[in-house]
Amino acid sequence: MDHPETIKTILDALSDTPDIRALFLSGSYANGMADAYSDIDFVLVAKDGATDAIAGQWHEAVAQTGEIVLWWDRTTVPVLINAITADWTRTDVIILKPEQLAAHTQHSLKPLFDHDNLYDGLAAAPVPAGPNLEKFTYQIEEFIRILGLLHLAAGRAEYINGVLGVYHLRNLLVALLIEETNAPNRGGVLHLNRLITDAQKALLVSLPSPVPEREAMIAAHLAYAKAYLPRARRRARQIGVDWPERFEAVTWDRLDQTLGIKRPYAMED
Repeated sequence: MDHPETIKTILDALSDTPDIRALFLSGSYANGMADAYSDIDFVLVAKDGATDAIAGQWHEAVAQTGEIVLWWDRTTVPVLINAITADWTRTDVIILKPEQLAAHTQHSLKPLFDHDNLYDGLAAAPVPAGPNLEKFTYQIEEFIRILGLLHLAAGRAEYINGVLGVYHLRNLLVALLIEETNAPNRGGVLHLNRLITDAQKALLVSLPSPVPEREAMIAAHLAYAKAYLPRARRRARQIGVDWPERFEAVTWDRLDQTLGIKRPYAMED
């Protein structure tokens, strides 16, 4: 069953259910950026929210689209249900009470049915929130913390853990690159190509692959430090975040004392 058929099947199964007041598409199917690899995100509005009865009705609707092989029912998020069918169609639904829908905007939803005209009462688009200063501060400190653990990984010969550290550094670098582009419609984690520039992609491709060997592990940490820290410092200045100067300084001192490692880039004025 293709995605349009899946959407229509679920719509037909639920549109006359009394306690379900509205069903919307969200995510890439709402903003027009879906492709053949997208999941199908729904927002369902029920009179009493995410009850067991509503979850059961959603299960019956999804089961009409194919054999359900994965079903996560309100586990990590109390209102979220994830499903995968045998053809690997992925459907996610957030189940809300009518008053909870106000957290969404018309820009983020596409109505499938809306018995109470809830969509008309939503704001047209979200108000730009600006940079998250607290989150960015945490990311900087986390990068320096993981970099500082290099001396531990090397000292214990924990090269596999050192590889995991490189992956953490890479994720933080990717988050920084996305922040630099300020791309709209970010979508899920599998949409990196449309979120960063060709130059940023070239930077990521140029960085060494993590290898569980001492010298390779050290070289990878330093390469990511050289790529991340100057850029993060510039970003911090732009958005008004105080740089953790003392933390970074003592981290480089520790790496110098234990591994003979120097800062791999010149400090900017």
